[in-house]
Amino acid sequence: MSDQKKNVLSCIQPTGDIHLGNYLGAIKNWVDLQEDYNCTYGVVDYHSMTMPYKAKNLRENTWKMALQLLACGIQPENLFIQSLIPEHSELCWILGNLCSFGRLNLMTQFKDKTSQLKESDKDAFVSGGLFYYPVLQAADILIYHADFVPIGKDQVQHLELSRDIAQRFNHQFDKEYFTHPEPLFTKNTKILSLANPAKKMSKSLGEKHYVNIFGDEARIRKQVKSAVTDTGESEGISPGVQNLFDLLLASGKIDDHTSLMNDFNNDALRYSDLKNAVAEGLVVLCKPMKERYDEINFNKKEFKNRIKDSSSDIRKSAKKTLREVKEIVGILNPKD
Repeated sequence: MSDQKKNVLSCIQPTGDIHLGNYLGAIKNWVDLQEDYNCTYGVVDYHSMTMPYKAKNLRENTWKMALQLLACGIQPENLFIQSLIPEHSELCWILGNLCSFGRLNLMTQFKDKTSQLKESDKDAFVSGGLFYYPVLQAADILIYHADFVPIGKDQVQHLELSRDIAQRFNHQFDKEYFTHPEPLFTKNTKILSLANPAKKMSKSLGEKHYVNIFGDEARIRKQVKSAVTDTGESEGISPGVQNLFDLLLASGKIDDHTSLMNDFNNDALRYSDLKNAVAEGLVVLCKPMKERYDEINFNKKEFKNRIKDSSSDIRKSAKKTLREVKEIVGILNPKD
């Protein structure tokens, strides 16, 4: 049995500050996976271009996301910025010729995001990149020969596309070259909006709907204090109250969770006690990451250079893959 570590790849778009849903739903897991796998994590700024954006904000958010990932515990050597590795986009074009229009037309996220744009403006511009970006996502994964991709159930369709493209490539060129990446369904916590527990925590819903893990303590406490609990529409435990209990458990307050859940089961729970415990748990959870982020920001130039260096190192692997792919598909390499 080989002791060689398997490869894990996962990426995140730079959409501003990391919020609690990002951290508990994905990034905390990324940090833990570094112990047992060869991990490669990317800030995928090309993907952010598929939706309306401002150039200055994209550049600022890309660096902010990268530095915040370091503050959360991602090791610098495991982190890259997508636009610093142009091989991703070149491989995307090659793989796009192995993916049918009909297959892309089945992707539900394109329809969801198109509807989102049209809701705010029926004449909104919908870019071709929004339709085509699942192929770039496949290139992000396949270029590093990832064995596993940590995903949630809602991301299975995109990973299946990556697997289909890998299979078609291998079959068409009669060579088992690309790995068929497998989903890594590790334990994570789905965090709902504190203001609307019918929706997942998201920055797109507005500031009151997400908790910035690098925000100040007073704001975190205020947001939890104003969290929606019962809406009068559900029997048993409501989504809002369940979300607070989930947050309490995720923040490590196991004894408080047990005690307050016992109160709930005995119809003795005071929501103020639950909210106070959750607020305290989240403040304690976020404090070391906020302190680390402050340190990183103080030495921002140094850490930016480290991320540039790690992107350059990771690019070596991407270059090797692209060189081999070009050889297989009959495209000229610079030294041919």
